[in-house]
Amino acid sequence: MALCGAARAGEVEVLHYWTSGSEAKAAAALKSMLQAKGHTWRDFAVAGGGGDSAMTVLKSRVVSGNAPAAGQIKGPSLQEWAAEGVLASIDDVAKAEKWDSLLPKQIADVMKYKGSYVAAPLNVHRVNWLYANPEVLKKAGAKLPANWDEFFTTAEALKKAGVIPLAHGGQNWQDFTIFESVALGLGGVDFYRKALVQLDAATLNGPTMEKVLTTFRRIKGYTDKNAPGRDWNLATGMVVKGEAGMQLMGDWAKGEFMAAGKQPGKDFVCTAAPGSAGAFTFNVDSLAMFKVKGDDKVKAQKDLAAAVMSPQFQEAFNINKGSIPVRMNMDLSKFDDCAKASAKDFAASAQAGTLVPSIAHGMAVPASVEGAIKDVVSQFWNNDRMTPKEAMSRLAAAAKSS
Repeated sequence: MALCGAARAGEVEVLHYWTSGSEAKAAAALKSMLQAKGHTWRDFAVAGGGGDSAMTVLKSRVVSGNAPAAGQIKGPSLQEWAAEGVLASIDDVAKAEKWDSLLPKQIADVMKYKGSYVAAPLNVHRVNWLYANPEVLKKAGAKLPANWDEFFTTAEALKKAGVIPLAHGGQNWQDFTIFESVALGLGGVDFYRKALVQLDAATLNGPTMEKVLTTFRRIKGYTDKNAPGRDWNLATGMVVKGEAGMQLMGDWAKGEFMAAGKQPGKDFVCTAAPGSAGAFTFNVDSLAMFKVKGDDKVKAQKDLAAAVMSPQFQEAFNINKGSIPVRMNMDLSKFDDCAKASAKDFAASAQAGTLVPSIAHGMAVPASVEGAIKDVVSQFWNNDRMTPKEAMSRLAAAAKSS
């Protein structure tokens, strides 16, 4: 048996961008599972929260015929890579493990190309979260905001108390994370879908979008002057330390609070971004499987795919990462209250049809359009002379850049 195991063991190289403290812990859980099966794990981590640097490196590797076994790719990009003919089908693993019955259809469809699984989903992140330091809020006599009017009242109270109201990192994906939460909270699910998923020109140029942009710009006045270029986890650290009162960020931020030994409901609170309680913007991390040569490498790759969807990994990875299992009907007893609330909202949103893909996190539109739209939103955030009307016409033009 030992000899047989050694003969089957292969190397699996995984390109990813989990480099913050909580993310690195999450990646280590997968590494140890693969090593337990006798495989060698080659870690190929490329820093940068949004994954842009990782994608640049991945493209050069694939073009030169030296693709890793798996790469952290998600959303419409999976279809683009699959269309290039470089991804491997893992249908045999998916059928054996009954993935179709374990995943919500909205998620399973993202993982497939022409009906075949080409990627394994790791988790579900909720993007429309607001985090707050309750001690800081209490000192300022402010409450957790449920809508955007309340957000500005709270932000003003924090500012008067001498605290940075909103911790932010001025990078385009972070700017857009705030922007899409404003769009969802002010416009609702139908507006969000029309504007940011279907890229409907009339909606992008309509009065609701003008209101969204005006509100978005107003938020900037409650961030600090050192925000440009700051990484998201450093912004989270500001809330952890009480230097800032709130942060609008996906639930990976929760992993940073937990890594700092903070307890949800006590040391920090998590709630839906203002006005968006009945909806759920999802970001699903997945590992795309590239075509590899050699039976040992193929075997290691298939074992990796199976491990990703196993209950043990789904639990260990998501507890560390701050996300929730993508595998439905799992025991969540070891998860914290924020995760339990997220899982409940995820299931309810999937049923109610209010589950929407996050454009900021590569789940909604092709990469070229996403990049163009993010640029417009960040230009608007950084340039006070640009009017909402001007930003709207630029957004409509960017939407056509596919």
